Amino acid sequence: KGHSAHPGTSELVGRAIQKAVKACNLPEGVFSLLFGAGNEIGQALVTDARIQAVGFTGSRSGGMALVEAAQARPQPIPVYAEMSSINPVFLLPEALKANAQGLGEAFVGSLNMGAGQFCTNPGLVIAVKGSDLETFTQAAQKAVEQSGAQTMLTPGIHRAYEQGVTALGGEAGVREVARGQTGEEGYQCQTGLFATSAEAFLASKVMQEEVFGASSLIIECQDMAEVKKVAEQLEGQLTATLHMNDADIDAAKTLIPTLERKAGRILANGWPTGVEVCHAMVHGGPYPSTSDSRTTSVGSAAIKRFLRPVCYQSLPEALLPEALKESNPLKVSRLVDGKRNA
Repeated sequence: KGHSAHPGTSELVGRAIQKAVKACNLPEGVFSLLFGAGNEIGQALVTDARIQAVGFTGSRSGGMALVEAAQARPQPIPVYAEMSSINPVFLLPEALKANAQGLGEAFVGSLNMGAGQFCTNPGLVIAVKGSDLETFTQAAQKAVEQSGAQTMLTPGIHRAYEQGVTALGGEAGVREVARGQTGEEGYQCQTGLFATSAEAFLASKVMQEEVFGASSLIIECQDMAEVKKVAEQLEGQLTATLHMNDADIDAAKTLIPTLERKAGRILANGWPTGVEVCHAMVHGGPYPSTSDSRTTSVGSAAIKRFLRPVCYQSLPEALLPEALKESNPLKVSRLVDGKRNA
């Protein structure tokens, strides 16, 4: 289903897929592209008996509506929905001490990418309070104040961003650090940076909700024990980032077991907005980042979302699929009696 916010781009991509289908000698009907505003087409697709699995990227409410529709079918089907993530960034003490200024500037660069409309946008920064975090915050503040406004994808997305920023800024214990420049045209994202204490964060549901756009919250912790406490209370995430150096290894070890349970991708000394399409990539995570934490929507493992295992037991050679024949006519790499065989 093409998104109504960018039908032209959807058509260009759709035509490219059509060419790929033809080049690979696949049936023409293996790919179709539908257009339409609202939820009617999505609901119709998910409830159609011919549809056997669904992939979705969007809001938590939209994703869960599709999950519920799929489960209400006479024959329930899986829905792989990528929905909501605030992608925490942990600034460990020694790395922060060594490069607080540079980290603050680089963070805002990631925060502003695409007006913050990335599912891996860094919406939380978590660190131990002190002079080093103050230096980071001051650098980020300056960078935010210099940030130009960017047009968001739709009026609805812009409206939701404005509502989210207003709710976050009005929450008890939150203070505004900086706002970016305002735009002269409509529907432009004004970058927002806020800060709060770990104690206030742990007591608030509003602070843990995604604000889709260039908005982030700095959480000031008393010590590493409180950093871990914050990590343990986070919802499921697509990513969790550690900025660290060799002197932070022990601190990182205390966080890794928690982050493994909270995120689909853990990265060090980078920014989560970069998602490489490769064999190792996991772009998924525990609910509410996705509706199925066992899968990924980016990387070669993504194809497994739309495959179903079938066992062929004691079938004669003539009935086996080409990939399973003894002669291996397709020359595929496969396991035979548990051993790799090409």
